[in-house]
Amino acid sequence: MQITLSPQRRDTAMTLSRTGDTLTINGAVYDFSAVREGETLPQAAAACDWLASDVARIDGVLHLTLILPHGAHAPQETLFPAPLTLTSDGPVTLPAFDLPPEDEPLP
Repeated sequence: MQITLSPQRRDTAMTLSRTGDTLTINGAVYDFSAVREGETLPQAAAACDWLASDVARIDGVLHLTLILPHGAHAPQETLFPAPLTLTSDGPVTLPAFDLPPEDEPLP
């Protein structure tokens, strides 16, 4: 699964895990197994507030973009995240939501 992250300022962090073609986002389950090779599932049809793109299967790999929430003092890695390539099931490590108070940059 190939996930592009689209940073967006929000007050709540995201938890993400993968099981096959299924993503669990903040406890809600989204199963993309019905998307066949060469098909695209429109973003609106997925009924997922975290999805920021259509979902497509290309060469057997699901491709999608998720909103990456971040706090007011997010680090550079969160503001400009690298795409995620998920090859195994389980919890997904996301960039930090916010910097700890002692690491906040000075104005």
